[in-house]
Amino acid sequence: MSAPEVRALKPTEVIMALSQISGWGLSGDGENVTIEKTFEFAEHTHALLFVNSMGWLSEKIHHHPELLLTYRRCVVRWSTHDVCGLSRLDFEAASQTDALLPA
Repeated sequence: MSAPEVRALKPTEVIMALSQISGWGLSGDGENVTIEKTFEFAEHTHALLFVNSMGWLSEKIHHHPELLLTYRRCVVRWSTHDVCGLSRLDFEAASQTDALLPA
């Protein structure tokens, strides 16, 4: 499998890619745009396990999200700082994030 192309996506490409990942939305604008999803858990320990899994995932794919952890919730934000926007890598990372949890 080849690495995703790392370039800023055009707005139409962002909308198309966003339609392929359930529950993710746009946040921010301009160079600060991200895709974001909030994950809720039954217990704080489950949220912590998820954050640890995110650490392993981000190291594996060499792409690192912004994580906001609260008691039973974790907000995950993906963006590609190198391109000052969103790239295919962000959408692939979002898909792999979703795969960490049972459907």
